[in-house]
Amino acid sequence: MILTDKQAPLKNTSDFILLGYEEETMLPLFGSHVKAGFPSPAEDYAEERISLLKFLSGNPTATFYVILEGDSMIDFNLFEGDLLVIDRSLEVRSGDIILANLDNEYTVKKLEILEDGARLVPGNKKYAPITISKDLEVLVWGVVRGIARRFRK
Repeated sequence: MILTDKQAPLKNTSDFILLGYEEETMLPLFGSHVKAGFPSPAEDYAEERISLLKFLSGNPTATFYVILEGDSMIDFNLFEGDLLVIDRSLEVRSGDIILANLDNEYTVKKLEILEDGARLVPGNKKYAPITISKDLEVLVWGVVRGIARRFRK
């Protein structure tokens, strides 16, 4: 059975990084888009200032971060150490990458809703999909809305 937990307070908040807009610094957003191909001359001014937190989250009161562990999502370009932005206010749809709780353990997987049921699909062929049955209670904590990744420490 798939359950969603949009109204319940976060439990064990040491596992999550809560958003704090009031403490965030606004950084410049340059007015021109940057191409990944041949470089063009950069402009010398920024058009506006943007909050990365506001860009990555849609609903700050229902959004939090988790740090990904393991290699089960590498084929979906999610890697160990990535900071995942989880939004609890989004409606969960087939194809979404979600944070779920399975028997009191958190996991990040792609949700597939099929005609005959649902399953959680890893992004690594080393791991098998998890079929959701009536014997397994799955609590969906939210949808992965975005990621932040460091290339260098």
